[in-house]
Amino acid sequence: MPKTSRGRCRVGSCALASLLFVTAGVCLGAGPKGPAAERDDAVADPYPSTYVPRKSGPVVLVGATILDGIGGRIDSGEIVLRDGKVAAIGTSVERPAGAVIVDARGRWITPGLIDVHTHIGTYTLPQTSLSATVGDVTEMHKPDASATWIEHGVRSADPGFARALAAGVTTMQILPGSGVLLGGRSVVVKPIAAPTVAAMKFPDAPQGLKMACGDNPKEEEGHGGFNSRQGLMAELREKLTGIQEYRRSPPPHRDFEKNTLAAVLDGKIAVHVHCYRSDDMARIIDLSREFGFRIAAFHHASEAYKIAPLLVRAGICVAGWPDWWGFKPEAEDAIRENVAFVDAAGGCAMMHSDIPMLSEHLNTEAAKAAAAGRRSGLSEPPEHVIRWITSNPAKALGLDDRIGKLSPGANADVVLWSGDPFSVYSRVDGVYIDGALVFDRAHPPPPSDFEIGRTITEGRQ
Repeated sequence: MPKTSRGRCRVGSCALASLLFVTAGVCLGAGPKGPAAERDDAVADPYPSTYVPRKSGPVVLVGATILDGIGGRIDSGEIVLRDGKVAAIGTSVERPAGAVIVDARGRWITPGLIDVHTHIGTYTLPQTSLSATVGDVTEMHKPDASATWIEHGVRSADPGFARALAAGVTTMQILPGSGVLLGGRSVVVKPIAAPTVAAMKFPDAPQGLKMACGDNPKEEEGHGGFNSRQGLMAELREKLTGIQEYRRSPPPHRDFEKNTLAAVLDGKIAVHVHCYRSDDMARIIDLSREFGFRIAAFHHASEAYKIAPLLVRAGICVAGWPDWWGFKPEAEDAIRENVAFVDAAGGCAMMHSDIPMLSEHLNTEAAKAAAAGRRSGLSEPPEHVIRWITSNPAKALGLDDRIGKLSPGANADVVLWSGDPFSVYSRVDGVYIDGALVFDRAHPPPPSDFEIGRTITEGRQ
């Protein structure tokens, strides 16, 4: 990511922190049971979600091309949303009495999009020379910020949430930045209008821990700490060895930093890693095997295509961009086909935003990556590519039992598109979260207080 004069990543360029555990082939280590049981407060949430779904009666969308998010496509399909869930889906479904019928002929339906890596709410836009100090994306007073929770720095009034929602995003993971080795805990939210973060929090979504490798933490720590990759690895090994000792005996007092890392080693919090180079990713995989923690995903991962079989064996997802390269040495060997090649190898491929404005373009980011794959001879039909921004990130977040798919019993997070979602000419006509219409392009919400000065004359001649 571009840097400010202070050497900090302008948008955080973060990476690793998500949720549940997507690490099939990684040694997970059970850990001691007694002391771990006494640290249940390490994963108990003292700031629970206060999110309340909007009330809505049953809704039936009919006549659309439906991509179910898990590989299926239904032409001229129908879907029933009732009591916050997908009640039925197919070519002919039973319509509940009193349901609102939406004529979706000629349009497309997908699950709500999921942004597995964003900094909306924590970073100031437009960017200025003060962005690194005004934003709350990363706590950088020392290399280990494991004690911090990014939700304590999120501004729910950020207009970026509304823009992401209008682009079909219904779930997003906000991550700390990548300027330190261990950036703290993530939070998963619904991008709805709310006066507090608690009112946006996805109920019972697991947290993740953000970790970073490579140039970003190396540059920051070079101001007074380790300044090389081998130094960073040594610091991580020393830190985790200390946590292993900590896990063997009950803690004498609450230690938020150590409790977070102990929960990681106990298998209760998964890790999301900011990493670009293939050799860096391989080293972190070795580290996870040595200490028994779970890697949910590598983020950015511009050289993932070089080690796709290793990532598949480890069960680690990859979140990338289609065409970001050359902005720093770590990204110089990126290719447009990266995510498509990981997918073709049988891996868990995802798109992410990182920078706030890209949350509004996840569908076109996926379209570009798929086009690169097709030019390389891969088959990338829409019903498959949609997984990169729906069910795969749901898996990385440990929420694939609830979101990322359209099947009976799943949360009714649905996007109605004017056409093929992978066409630049298509627009989001409507967004449903938990079965309620929360965005309607025909009746858009008023602009945010933060945008009134820029939009007051919009539409006038």
